Amino acid sequence: MKSVKPSNEMYATDTTFEQENQLIAEAKHLLYARLQTRDQVFTSPSATRDYLHLQLSERQQEVFCCLFLDSQHRLIEYQELFVGTIDGCSVYPREVVKSALKVNAAAVIFAHNHPSGVAEPSVADERITERLKEALALMDIRVLDHLIVGDSSVVSFAERGLL
Repeated sequence: MKSVKPSNEMYATDTTFEQENQLIAEAKHLLYARLQTRDQVFTSPSATRDYLHLQLSERQQEVFCCLFLDSQHRLIEYQELFVGTIDGCSVYPREVVKSALKVNAAAVIFAHNHPSGVAEPSVADERITERLKEALALMDIRVLDHLIVGDSSVVSFAERGLL
């Protein structure tokens, strides 16, 4: 039986891919560290896009997360609260409120990914956003935005006038 040696091109591609993955991991770490310094302020949807895209764009199942912020819109904590399937995720307002109260958040930004790669909000996305906004309003916690992460884009509810 004749053995087949992989070509040098395959090794170069694998090495490049590994280098890119390492670079992405380092970028995630640096970005998260910068956000954790509490001097990073989220005053616009664009301030969170890159971070959320790095966190969620390559996930194979839908993940719903919250950025809990203080009264100056500085990050207190990023939490992935719910993980679903390839095309959906159950979100429970009670659990979101509990998590926000636990970290003493004054404001929150919601985010989730669409594993399909298409970042357009669904009717269900709009409904849960409204339910969460109403539940958090009872606790005087402001909802600043809900971002949906796709393969190459991030859609902001605030920018679209959906909040």
